[in-house]
Amino acid sequence: MTNRDEARRLADQLLEQAGALRDSVAIGDESRVAAALAATGSSLQRLARHLGVELAPPADDAAPVAPPTGPIPLPPLEITVPVLGVDACTAGWVGAILEPGAPRPRIAVAGTIGGLVETVRQSLGIQVVGIDIPIGLPDDSTRQADALARKVLKGKASSVFTTLTRAAYAAGSRSEADTVNRSLSGQGVGAQAFALRPKILEVDTWLRSRPTVMVLEVHPELSYATMAGAPLLDNKKTDEGRRARLAALSAAGLASPSVLSGPGYAADDVLDACAVAWTAARRAAGLATPLPDPPEVFSDGIPAAIWA
Repeated sequence: MTNRDEARRLADQLLEQAGALRDSVAIGDESRVAAALAATGSSLQRLARHLGVELAPPADDAAPVAPPTGPIPLPPLEITVPVLGVDACTAGWVGAILEPGAPRPRIAVAGTIGGLVETVRQSLGIQVVGIDIPIGLPDDSTRQADALARKVLKGKASSVFTTLTRAAYAAGSRSEADTVNRSLSGQGVGAQAFALRPKILEVDTWLRSRPTVMVLEVHPELSYATMAGAPLLDNKKTDEGRRARLAALSAAGLASPSVLSGPGYAADDVLDACAVAWTAARRAAGLATPLPDPPEVFSDGIPAAIWA
């Protein structure tokens, strides 16, 4: 990449973040405004350094800035290695690809998790794959990961479903799974939790084939709460929720993805995949932490933890 191309990329990123700042002001959320201001300020400084321009310091008599009283977002994340964030969708799986020097997340879609990862790996040496699906299935209990994530996500705890026991996922119907799960863990089986069964079993089977890439479980709402300093309470399927998530991603250093929707995948699927990819990039940089720490391990031998 030439110096001019890099300057153009930084300028484009600054414009994206300025748009996110505008949206944050329109929403009226002070914590998101602070996050967007921090992101635009950081990008402006990087652009100035790249162009060899010294920005004038604020005037000595400028009014002191009060420290933030709300949530404190994390600073923008530098992408150092290629990673992939994945979310389930009607078409199968949608992935957000982050790579060093790329101006924005690139989107890929495939019918199977193995097909998606393999397709991306053919052209890019991804180091980490984050997936929004339970990984590591309990034998006769619930998982610490789910309980801990719900504690963090105050106001959004209902977005974390309780992972069923492995025997319950092996059942052929929800009623049978309910009977099995109650006998093992004392927990019933909800319709939404059981609806995830095909995707969970698909990922479980793929993991047992021992893919030669680091794979971790990520919950998008936990990723957003980590990057923004607090859970994003707006429903992700609404315009307000979409704007809030785009603003949080921009403040975290990720420009709006290359596409937001397409055949078999919606905007909330893509934005969730981007949040998962952000956590995958944090894991590659050694910044992400698991819930619980250390992860639980059941009889399947697969570490069970949600990373953020």
